[in-house]
Parts: sequence; C-alpha cells; structure tokens
Amino acid sequence: MTAPTLDEVRAALARVDDPEIRKPVTELGMVDDVRVDPAGGVDVRLLLTVAGCPMKDTLTRDVTREVGALPGVTGVRVDLGVMSDEQRRGLREQLRGGQTEREVPFAKPGSLTRVYAVASGKGGVGKSSVTVNLAAAMAADGLRVGVVDADVYGFSVPRMLGVEHRPTQVDDMILPPVSHEVKVISIGMFVPNNQPVVWRGPMLHRALQQFLSDVFWGDLDVLLLDLPPGTGDIAISTAQLIPNAEILVVTTPQRAAAEVAERAGSISMQTHQQVVGVIENMSWLEQPDGSRMELFGAGGGQAVADSLTRSVGAAVPLLGQVPIDVTLREGGDSGTPVVLSHPDSPAAVALRGVARQLGRRARGLAGRSLGLTPTGR
Repeated sequence: MTAPTLDEVRAALARVDDPEIRKPVTELGMVDDVRVDPAGGVDVRLLLTVAGCPMKDTLTRDVTREVGALPGVTGVRVDLGVMSDEQRRGLREQLRGGQTEREVPFAKPGSLTRVYAVASGKGGVGKSSVTVNLAAAMAADGLRVGVVDADVYGFSVPRMLGVEHRPTQVDDMILPPVSHEVKVISIGMFVPNNQPVVWRGPMLHRALQQFLSDVFWGDLDVLLLDLPPGTGDIAISTAQLIPNAEILVVTTPQRAAAEVAERAGSISMQTHQQVVGVIENMSWLEQPDGSRMELFGAGGGQAVADSLTRSVGAAVPLLGQVPIDVTLREGGDSGTPVVLSHPDSPAAVALRGVARQLGRRARGLAGRSLGLTPTGR
C-alpha cells in the first residue's frame, strides 16, 4: 500500500479541532509542517497557542487518531512547538473577526446569541445547580452553550461542571475551559486555594466585563450567567453590559423565598429587561408510594410568576418545577450534571423540559439591525 499524499494528510488534520477554540487546527495556523516518508511514516509539527497548553495531550491524541486512520500510514509522530508573538497576534485578530478593540459580542445588534441571566432573591435556592444543568442539557441537545459564573463571592460552577484546568491565555484573550461541551469561565479559576474574593462594585463590574469581552466564546447559541443572589452590583452591571439579556428567576415553593425572588425579577422594570420565566426548585420530595412530601410548602413558584406578570405587564410563565432529588446534589459534587448522569431521574426530566423550552426560543428583533435602507418616493 502506498503512502498517503500531503493533501490527504492535511485533509485529515482539518478534522482535528482545537479543544478550546473549537475550530480546525488547519484554519488556526497551528499546523507548521507536514512530512510523509515513502514507508508511510508521517511527521506533523503542531504549534500550540502558549507553552504548557493544558490541551497538548488531547491535540496529540486527536492528530494521531485522524492521520493514523489514513490508508498507507505506518506511524504518526507529533512534534509540538509554540506560536510566536506575531502568530498569536494574528490568531487573536482572526478570532475577533479583525477587531483589535475589546467589545462585548453579545451586546452587538447582530448577535444571534440568546442570553439568560439566572437570578434569585436569596442564596440556597439551587440557582447554580439549575444553571449548570440547563447548560448541560442544551449542549446535549446540540446547542453551542457558554456559562459565566458571575457569582463572584459564591462561585461554584467549575466544581459543578467538573472543570479541572485553568483557562488558557493568549496575550489579552482568554480561552475558556470546555466541560460536557459547555464553555465555562469563573473567578474561581483564578483564585488559588479557594480563597475568598473581597471586591467592591467597580472591581466586580470590571471582572464581569472581562469575562464577556476578553474571553473567546465563539459563535454561541445560548449564554447563561449565574448571577449572585439579590439585586446588587453584578445584576446592574449585567443590564449595562448586555441590555438584551433576559432574566430567569429561580425560587423555592416557600413563601418567604418567593417574596424575595419577586424583588429579583422586578429589577427588570428598572433595567428594561424581559423576564423570560420562573423555575421552582425543591418543589417536593417523591415518596416510595408515589405520594409527594412538600417540605417547603407549595405554590411559591406560581405566586412569583403571577406577581411578576402583574408588575411587568407581560406574561411571565412558570417554566417548570424541579423536585428534590439526591442525584441532583450528587451530580453537583461529582462534576457531572444530573441531566447527563441520570437523565431519567425526576429532577433531570424537569430540567431537560425547561432547557428545551429555552433552547427553542428564537432571538428577538429588539435592538437588532434589520438591514433595511429607506428610499424616497
């Protein structure tokens, strides 16, 4: 059997995506050299974006798999180098579409990304658990999904999604880790040894701005922001940086929690954002005999939805009720969301139902250019 041609090898390399950027290595200028000897041995020199790239083993494995599958290949050797400053600069500009200036892509009029800001009135209602499971469920359905852990003081998303390495930084651009097909960024990835974050408003605003503008998100279908509880600095900064973001309110059935959740949703009247709906978490505990024990009462989620409907003057639906489920907690601790580890469990079924409702919604026309040019009569 004859050795493959250079074109055949390059075609195989075009099937290898960079694990962080999610584009073929051939498009990113990462393939520096390819050589094929008459005996079928293939040498590939690949340029990493930065020295010590955490994905180098993955790249080596994927290149070996794709090239090694070609007829006539007897061996694959992958040599890893590092991009020069000029090459990194070119890559950065390519990824930003030729824009050298930092900007929030989701706030641009032409953005097709649906942005959901997941809010709650108080802590402990399971807002982060809901966020990561919605993200994982949407990604499993084939959507391109990103999560911003904007809960700077109480960050927990990296653990819940099983993120095991820090982001890769290409000069002033950050490549977010990908876990369960979800791109993730969190201040917890930059804080050593679980140290607390002690910041005031301006620093919080700047951190959120960097997460949105300096991180390379690519073409996302959905971006979820896990907001801190309440109506503080981050909620206000989100409205300023992404005015088209829609608010998703998480509450429990307990009346005391529901009253606080109403305030979190009512911020939309001041920020002029849309409230997309309410999710009630910890709705009940299913008993072995099929009955339900309502540990936190009943009706809180519907009460929040009804109150917000009256306040904002538009329909705010109760999107779903998530029962208490031990597998939901276990998934958060293990880093594998329950919608993936136990997709048929009661909590997973409820969360996947909400995810499909949100994932199917088309991006509205508000703030977008229609591409129309007025003409005279």
